[in-house]
Amino acid sequence: MAKASSASKEAKAAAKRARRQASRERYKQLWQAFQMQRKEDPRLIPYMVGAFVLIVAVFVVLGLVFGMLWFLLPLGIVLGLLAAFLLFGRRVQRTVYTKAEGQPGAAGWALSNMRGQWRVSQAVSGNAHLDAVHRVIGKPGVILVGEGSPARVKSLLAQEKKKAARVVGDTPIYEIIVGNDDGQVPLSKLERHVNKLPSNINGKRIDALEGRLAALGGRNPQGPGMPKGPIPGNAKVRGMQRTARRRS
Repeated sequence: MAKASSASKEAKAAAKRARRQASRERYKQLWQAFQMQRKEDPRLIPYMVGAFVLIVAVFVVLGLVFGMLWFLLPLGIVLGLLAAFLLFGRRVQRTVYTKAEGQPGAAGWALSNMRGQWRVSQAVSGNAHLDAVHRVIGKPGVILVGEGSPARVKSLLAQEKKKAARVVGDTPIYEIIVGNDDGQVPLSKLERHVNKLPSNINGKRIDALEGRLAALGGRNPQGPGMPKGPIPGNAKVRGMQRTARRRS
């Protein structure tokens, strides 16, 4: 009994140390993200300070009017800090997408970072020009997302849609081309666009579709492997976004 109790205490202590270490790492990453974003974005600090001061000022005024300053001031400080941090997260995200825009693999990276239960397969079809089609399975159905030259991507999308249609039955298949021209979806709005698609199938159907589509095979064997992110040099920026999103 004594040995079991001692082992249990040691396990709890080890878990506590691990949590502390993880917390320190998160704060360290957050600080690094802030420093990097501050250098990229000169308006970051003025905007964060402005958001904090504005919200605190509103709550101070309300506190004076209603005679509840002792209660509303701390609330205003907390909400002001939250607003400043949310602003920081949004500006980090904007910087990330600005840097990733137009880079091979950017759309696949953006899809893989979506929140929610999405089954993402990057570069299920591609070519030597690094044009690619990514496949997403979710409640809307099957979503094929193309990136690269619109003329070449349309051909890749048509081929991939034809393959998918053979095994998905009446499940809707959506086609998206990432870009800034008419009829295309900008990279920064891709996640929002996908999330706005209607729900058509349930979780069991999603699992079944994933298995069927996986059986079709992977990338075009004639095309090179697509990068898993926009560009290797953006690794630090991708880390900034992940840190900010974990803390928001």
